Amino acid sequence: MSPLYIKVHTSDNVAIVVNADGLREGTECPDGPTLRERIPQSHKVALRSFEKGDPIIRYGQVIGAAAVAIAAGSWVREEMVSLPEAPPLDELKLSTAVPAPLPPLTGYTFEGFRNTDGSVGTKNILGITTTVQCVAPTVDYAVRRIRAEILPRYPAVDDVVAITHSYGCGVAIDAPGAAVPIRTLRNISLHPNFAGSPLVVSLGCEKLQPARLFPEGLNGHALPVLEADPYIIRMQDERGFGEMIAAIMRAAEKRLEQLSKRQRQTCPASDLIVGAQCGGSDAFSGVTCNPAVGYAADLLVQAGATFLFSEVTEVRDAVHLLTPRAINEQVGRDLIREMKWYDEYLERGFADRSANPTPGNKRGGLSNVVEKALGSVAKAGSSALMSVATHGERVTSKGLVFAATPASDFICGTQQLASMNMHLFTTGEGTPYGLSLVPVIKISSRTALAERWPDLIDLDAGRIGSGEATIEEVGWDLFRLILDVASGRKKTWSDYWGLSNALAPFNPGPVT
Repeated sequence: MSPLYIKVHTSDNVAIVVNADGLREGTECPDGPTLRERIPQSHKVALRSFEKGDPIIRYGQVIGAAAVAIAAGSWVREEMVSLPEAPPLDELKLSTAVPAPLPPLTGYTFEGFRNTDGSVGTKNILGITTTVQCVAPTVDYAVRRIRAEILPRYPAVDDVVAITHSYGCGVAIDAPGAAVPIRTLRNISLHPNFAGSPLVVSLGCEKLQPARLFPEGLNGHALPVLEADPYIIRMQDERGFGEMIAAIMRAAEKRLEQLSKRQRQTCPASDLIVGAQCGGSDAFSGVTCNPAVGYAADLLVQAGATFLFSEVTEVRDAVHLLTPRAINEQVGRDLIREMKWYDEYLERGFADRSANPTPGNKRGGLSNVVEKALGSVAKAGSSALMSVATHGERVTSKGLVFAATPASDFICGTQQLASMNMHLFTTGEGTPYGLSLVPVIKISSRTALAERWPDLIDLDAGRIGSGEATIEEVGWDLFRLILDVASGRKKTWSDYWGLSNALAPFNPGPVT
């Protein structure tokens, strides 16, 4: 292969190496410098010489300043780039460059499970939610029994999934931060893929009582009748372990009988709520897989669907590109509110945004969180930002939505489950990440990863970097794949292998 590098914006003064084996010292780059040293794939080459303090530009934005003098053709390594200050939140432009509405995209449908409240599932699952970690091992035992002994009699039901977690007791349940995990767990428990009707297993003495988790009632039962709901099992009311398991299995069979009557029906693409996040990002993520997701996001918005992007610390340094796109000033202020909240949260923990990039991110060519954020927000496409949801809140608006979450893969995915019925996961370094509640489509930033992990990666966006496909072509491929997976016509690799990460509700409140 001839020497290839990618320069994203005309003003960029660095570019990333495309060649899988990197480029050797002395390589003459077309329309670029001669390399002064070997540069690995995805890492940055200096397109000009820098004096100390000169701005380093990628994506048309300053990602830092040269910490030392850098000669043209040099490998621009992490330690050569000093971290700039984050965009000041009090000076951002609000709703000053609202994109024109995208033309409607009609006629696209998927086969989903319509619920009585109007929500639509992409799977048919028996959900068993828990109020406290104490019951998790017993519930996990019951789930194994249900899968082996009962579920085979109900082939129309895809699975039984336990919502187990580390919350529920030993916490300051009335602290302001406690609202986040409680709200998240409530909304996950009422997920459309559970038909909005889970079983609930409680210990009995925990702080997070069922009535607190579901203050508006459950399964058609309002308070105080909720306390007598036949689908709520309190372990401390049962006589021994065997009776606990028997009670769960009896309730499970009743619910499975109901769920087995659900059938897929044709639904408009507007019923999709698609969440997206990055994991194991590299320098290609912002030029291949994330822009392809952004193109698919625009198609979903055109079709009337909801598209969620998240990860506060991977938006914070690009927030100045988003507030002008807010549909109105209030939405812009809502986005700033979430950025401020997280700035203060990190400050209380004596940390800041610089803690975000991982060793793998850096190995993949990302110098700092600024460069990472500029690539991350490419997932947001080009449409107007219609609303902002706080941590664990259920999203009800259509179009492009920022749903606040930490950047942690596991916590972000958990919080997005409060709303989404489909999940997109982009990766450069690779991860076998999965979620049991919704299908997870994994998209690689590089073809080398897709070839190395052909049984884990669902879509290769690396074709964009090599010039074999355009962002538009891969975006359309992803859009069609979303409809097929949501319909059950295609299965993602994580579902094929049964891979699912444990849920990790975000708890910013005190533990007692």
